[in-house]
Amino acid sequence: MEKKRSYYITKHGSARTAFQLREEEIPQPRAGHIRVEVEGFGINFADIMARKGLYQDAPPTPCVVGYESVGRTMDDCTIGNERIEAGTRVLAFSRFGGYSTHVLADDRAVQPIPEEMPLGEALALAVQYCTAYHCAEERVSVFPEDHVLVQAAAGGVGTALVQLLKRKGCTIYGTAGSEEKLKYIQEQGVHVPINYRKQDFTKVVKEKLGKRGLDIIFDSLGGKSFSDGFNALGKGGRIVGFGASEQVGGGIQVLNTLKFAANFGLFSPIQLLLHSKAMIGVNMLHIADDRPEVLSRTMKAVVDLWKNGEIKPVVSAEFPADQLAEAHEFVEGRKSMGKVAVRW
Repeated sequence: MEKKRSYYITKHGSARTAFQLREEEIPQPRAGHIRVEVEGFGINFADIMARKGLYQDAPPTPCVVGYESVGRTMDDCTIGNERIEAGTRVLAFSRFGGYSTHVLADDRAVQPIPEEMPLGEALALAVQYCTAYHCAEERVSVFPEDHVLVQAAAGGVGTALVQLLKRKGCTIYGTAGSEEKLKYIQEQGVHVPINYRKQDFTKVVKEKLGKRGLDIIFDSLGGKSFSDGFNALGKGGRIVGFGASEQVGGGIQVLNTLKFAANFGLFSPIQLLLHSKAMIGVNMLHIADDRPEVLSRTMKAVVDLWKNGEIKPVVSAEFPADQLAEAHEFVEGRKSMGKVAVRW
């Protein structure tokens, strides 16, 4: 009898020693859920944080992480108001458990996708494009006259944000750490590329805009990046924080974490009131937990945008499942530009 195979994180630390492949029973059907036989799953930076023991939402070890899967429904089911036959190709968002050959996903977090949609592009839609869409389409309004900064613009969510912002006609600033990535983000639609290894983005913004400041910042880094970004906003500016990758670094991790927290700085509501500024936090996992209807409409929206040719996810690399450690190292080493997929 066929078994479900899953990659468990059995201990925190190096990708080479953290994972163990285990076999177990395929999940049974459950009301309100859809069983999916998985073709492949995606890697997100949150997975790196979980593997290193830095992601507070991750379950205790041993655990299976992973949010997104592409595969085929194992049973006849209903998605929205549509009856779906077994064997339909779908994109599924799961509350962890994605690093498996079979997943059980809430039926509000599953969307049918075209047969011709490439694996990596489909996987990018679940977390990266849903996060970007929720940030740029639902949490803030973007207008053609706006000047908008995307931190880590060459990453998965960064790429998605740039593509979505390009549709708005605004002026896009983007940070990246190499000449290759700077060229890449320009090709995606960034008007003002900034090499964060050589340039201070706040100085570049001041040179371009003077006292006017930025209208919107999308920040996946946290820490000093967030506090510096807040100061670079003009009147009426908004900063949307959706990550904390600055927390991951070399040396003693507990010291990194303390420094990271301190670098956020202290903020008072008075600052927001005096300058008409706003801080917005986004955690798609919690939104999926508490507001599944938001995730459902967001997944449908990004799939429709793909079908209409309005977005084009970039796939950085695809690894076979037995190279999961290499896939993690690729993402952790900031080598990726776009989505990293793993195929069973």
